Amino acid sequence: MLKEGYRHYAGLEEAILRNIEAAKELSLLTRTSYGPNGMKKMVVNHIDKIFVTSDSTTILKESDINHPAAKLIAMAAKMQKEDWGDSTNYVVTLAGELLTQGELLIKSGLHPSAIIAGFQLGLDAAIKRLEESVERTVKDVKTDPLVVEVMSASLASKLPNNYEFFAQLLTKACRSILQDSGKKFNPDNIRFVKLLGGNVEKSALVEGFVIARAPEGDRGDEISKAKIACYNCPFDPQGGETKGTVLITKAEELVKYSATEESLAEKIVKAIAETGVSVVVVGGSISELCLHYLNKYNIFVLKVHSKFELARLAKTVGAQLIPKLGAPLPEEVGHADLVQVKEIGSTKVTVFEVQTIDLRVTTILLRGATSTIMDDIERSLENGVSCFKQILNDNRYVYGAGAVEAHLVSTLEEVSSHLTGLEQYSCLQFGQAFEVFVRILLDNGGLNSNEQTSTVISQNAEKPSYGINVFRGSIDPSAQLNVFDNLGSKLNAIRLAAYVVLTILRIDQIIVAKPAGGPKPKENKGWDND
Repeated sequence: MLKEGYRHYAGLEEAILRNIEAAKELSLLTRTSYGPNGMKKMVVNHIDKIFVTSDSTTILKESDINHPAAKLIAMAAKMQKEDWGDSTNYVVTLAGELLTQGELLIKSGLHPSAIIAGFQLGLDAAIKRLEESVERTVKDVKTDPLVVEVMSASLASKLPNNYEFFAQLLTKACRSILQDSGKKFNPDNIRFVKLLGGNVEKSALVEGFVIARAPEGDRGDEISKAKIACYNCPFDPQGGETKGTVLITKAEELVKYSATEESLAEKIVKAIAETGVSVVVVGGSISELCLHYLNKYNIFVLKVHSKFELARLAKTVGAQLIPKLGAPLPEEVGHADLVQVKEIGSTKVTVFEVQTIDLRVTTILLRGATSTIMDDIERSLENGVSCFKQILNDNRYVYGAGAVEAHLVSTLEEVSSHLTGLEQYSCLQFGQAFEVFVRILLDNGGLNSNEQTSTVISQNAEKPSYGINVFRGSIDPSAQLNVFDNLGSKLNAIRLAAYVVLTILRIDQIIVAKPAGGPKPKENKGWDND
């Protein structure tokens, strides 16, 4: 029926259990990176770039996942990242554990249909119980101290040594760019600039748009009420799109040619200066001759290598990118309250400060001994920015540190005891899957998970009230720990994990078509020659 070369897998062993095994392997890949004190992974991607991180999004993105069932889980984690910006490891770990429980039930003789029905009941009961477990709500993102606690909980899993410092820094940065009375928040208005060297706690917050370059000219280090022109082309009147050849036969012709070139460069710079522009930002090379005249007319010159960064700067200062040399039109000129050069460590940076509320940008200058460390900090802080955005989407919070998960184990055990059909077994196992988070946190805290898991679950049987302090290696009251998880993010993560597991359990056949591709050039050299 199908083309020769296809593969077909069917039945319990070949399809269902094979899919479960692949998904479990993926879950084991990221599981040990969950929570504070989680282990880091060294990932070398297909172009030999090295990543040292505990961020599951990066691990999944840079690992070359081939199995289709494992890809489904990676896709669910990607959706969690795009929707809420955090809890991607939660999705992968829960999905892997649910499939482990499903495999036990299948081997015990339960049909996948009964397992699916029980898992659906367990999912509904877990969501209902979580919505009843709300402990705190953020009333005002600008002043509520809970915001810093939430940021600390998010960053602690990725920056266990410096999370308190970065939580304060990031909260201040996020609050500074709030618009429309705290209702509008644009994560793109927080930028990260990495400067090699120094301790990570030398990282600082700078109000404005920072470019990690010193100016090219001799203009002073500070300009107030600057008018800015952004050129998206080389600042060189001779550097056109096409090449030309000039034939010179006499010395007078050479002098005349040089004078023409000089007068053209001065004419362009003079026209720019007459419009009142005091800062020129160029996205390409700057000729020495033009730089001379820019200095002569006292214009601040900055060269930006990245086209993306140039576009962001133009948007920040309200300028339009100019594609060719010449005097800018009034609507193409941007404005900044202050342009100044600062020296951080041994690196000079240029800061553009704009006080307009709609264009307010904040930059976090990251310091670190290696670029790998700074890359990991940047990824962690991007997650923290997403956590701040979560507050605007859902301001309800539940106790973290394993308290809610331990409570769900007890809750679903009670729910399953009132069921009479075969679904009771799978509903019970759905609850047992949440035990994995308690075990991971106990292991990361240096506690014996085999002995302490039952203790934590029994202490949270009535309501979430005790969490695991991984830094001290103890089980403390949740009210003292002050670790909170966003309810909306957690609900979305549980739903995504459950839905992807239900999808995998419904698959009973795998049909792999013959791979595409014609004859290989090595075997048939010159096969397409005319």
